[in-house]
Amino acid sequence: MLAVTADDHRPAGPVAVLANPSAGRGRHRDLLPRLLDGLAAAGRAVELLSARTPDEAEAACRAAVAGGAAALVAVGGDGTVHQALQAVAGTAVPFGPVPAGTGNDFAVDTGFPADPLAAVDVIAAALRERRSRPVDLARMTGPEGGDRWYGAVLAAGFDAIVNERANRMRWPRGPRRYDLAILVELARLRPRRYTLRLDGEEHHLDAVLVAIGNCASYGGGMRICPTADPTDGLLDVVVGGRFDRRTLMRVKPRIYAGTHVTHPLVRSYRARTVELSAEGITTYADGERSLALPVRITAVPGAVRLLR
Repeated sequence: MLAVTADDHRPAGPVAVLANPSAGRGRHRDLLPRLLDGLAAAGRAVELLSARTPDEAEAACRAAVAGGAAALVAVGGDGTVHQALQAVAGTAVPFGPVPAGTGNDFAVDTGFPADPLAAVDVIAAALRERRSRPVDLARMTGPEGGDRWYGAVLAAGFDAIVNERANRMRWPRGPRRYDLAILVELARLRPRRYTLRLDGEEHHLDAVLVAIGNCASYGGGMRICPTADPTDGLLDVVVGGRFDRRTLMRVKPRIYAGTHVTHPLVRSYRARTVELSAEGITTYADGERSLALPVRITAVPGAVRLLR
């Protein structure tokens, strides 16, 4: 268990807040004024960042951190957290995720309450008491350089392929588009050939599922990397091998409990650095479209300080 640490050199600027009003299909939109009031009760000015797109959100977070924000808070799901992490990773600016999305895996897996108001209470108390806790992040680097960070899980198998299919589709709208993408990709299901280097040790694998976790969960509570610990300085790698359609559909529900790792076609590894390559795969990190393979992923201990 990490000790609570005090930070007496925190900037005197405001608490910057990135809020996604459409997160969780907007079910927490009306809570935002109460959440902002809860943060203001910590005795700091609160600045709500303005952004209309993910790129604008990321740029606004970077500007707030560079401008001396005392802390950064993200109100939304894993996508909103992902944008904010690009700004605070590797800095001394503390961060607070307020779970208000469809998937809140990073916030919940790092110990924040699932209820947004309760999470704000935790963050406000940490702000008042000037404390934060270091937590690991994963840093991704593509062949052309340019780092990206993620907090929860990188998907580089069937789930990433389904997301990529759904994002290319213009019909239908809403959750049915994702459901249709699953059906299309199940019909096309085949193992892909991966090269996996774990701290320099090379493995060649035929696989359908590949996940690299800093935390245990993705997709709103699916414990794909069930033993991942965001304070151990390691990445958990879970590989589902040559599944056919029927086996994949039987194993998939077991991911919620994390019991899929006992299946004979599933292998688990741990490493500080993971290099992954395969043809035609675009990865999804924290549920967000990320880098195309090949990619190098490194566990960075204490890369972010959480307000809890």
